[in-house]
Amino acid sequence: MRTLLRIGAFMLLITSFVVGTTCKDAQDERSNYDLIISKVNLIDGTGKDLQENVNVYIKDSKISKIDTGAIESNELKNVINGAGKYLIPGLFDCHAHTSSEPSYIAKFVHFGVTSIFIPGGSRSTNSFYKKMRAMGNQDSIPAPRTFHTSQHFTMEGRHPVKTYSSSNWVEGETVYLLREVDEIAGLVKQMAQQPILGIKLTIEEGPHPPVVERMPQAFIDQVQKEAEKNNLEVYAHISDNVELEMAVKANINNLVHFTGVDLDFVRDSSLVSKIYKDSINWVTTLMLDKSFLYPLHPEWAEDPHIQDLYQSETFEALNDSSYVFRANDYITFMKDYLNTDTLTLKDAVQFQVDDIKVLMQNGVNMVLGTDTGNTFILQGYSLHEEMQLLELGGMPPMDIIKMGTLNAAKMMKAEDRLGSIEVGKLADMVLLDANPLVSITNTLKINSVFKNGQAQTRIE
Repeated sequence: MRTLLRIGAFMLLITSFVVGTTCKDAQDERSNYDLIISKVNLIDGTGKDLQENVNVYIKDSKISKIDTGAIESNELKNVINGAGKYLIPGLFDCHAHTSSEPSYIAKFVHFGVTSIFIPGGSRSTNSFYKKMRAMGNQDSIPAPRTFHTSQHFTMEGRHPVKTYSSSNWVEGETVYLLREVDEIAGLVKQMAQQPILGIKLTIEEGPHPPVVERMPQAFIDQVQKEAEKNNLEVYAHISDNVELEMAVKANINNLVHFTGVDLDFVRDSSLVSKIYKDSINWVTTLMLDKSFLYPLHPEWAEDPHIQDLYQSETFEALNDSSYVFRANDYITFMKDYLNTDTLTLKDAVQFQVDDIKVLMQNGVNMVLGTDTGNTFILQGYSLHEEMQLLELGGMPPMDIIKMGTLNAAKMMKAEDRLGSIEVGKLADMVLLDANPLVSITNTLKINSVFKNGQAQTRIE
């Protein structure tokens, strides 16, 4: 009996030692990570189902491990208790025209937008792009990662130089005006020396009357041909079915606007078949439709998420008669186009979202973008409005999140390091206090924003 008691005591001692060692080892292991978000509900951006009670481990700016093991103690400073919260990848706005002012770009990060894509613009000099890249590559002040194209390739008297006239349009600095097909080869080769994703090509005739001429097909074809020679993409600015067909005919695979396109999948079957075959990336920009209607809905500007966050001049334009006229002109056009006596915001986007859903189901890489920089399209916040427009039209929240994360990263050629919460990728993440799969409006219920695994300062 005494022998048995001694054996029992010895086993108890061994067990206590093992348990104690195991707990200590677990704590030591946790201390090896820069950050752990424990017990969180994970929406990883790939389209997979939500994963409950997940631990996400960050080391050296990257996601080092993901598991579902129990973490009993959150006493370590590097552990954030994510119980009851939802973790999604950092968001992309893939059509943003922006200032480089720190207070301006901080609003992107405040709203969980950790990456932006700038497709040219009147400010887009090489020095501007360099400054934006540098700001996006550091973490001492909040700034999104910046991807960008070349400056605009357009023609004299065309969009956007004529339709959006500004002294900021300077040939050779913010815009290149094509005059002869033969000059395109040298110009594209020159652009290829810059750290760009590709060429911004403006095919569009203009956003509203009086319109200008579209770029001729021969110029479009040559830009695409020379871009391919220089391992560059072309990012085409289109706004209707005619321009869509011109871009597709030239084998351009990146379209930076969806607004204005209205596909009939029977009538346009040959065009649609080529779109499917070419694996096109296509940016939504439905916020353009909402921006036209903003002056007739001043209550939209009263959202508590944006009160006191944007300059007052942004919303003083709500009372500008020219914007009110534009809103009524847009309503008249859309009523006639849709053959309806009334027009709601849902009416304006429903037929577009229906098309986007079909395109996505057939492999088109649809991507979120807002055209930030236009009046009533706000940096950061309007990406959430874009998501809400898609949900209003019936797009499932899981698909919307993927459009703003992994799909966007694919278009930016960055899916190997961004766009989803997977081991080995950079830890750009947004921690939410509510489930975005219940309602996409919950993406505004932001608890914390992380870039490179570091919590970003948000605006108070």
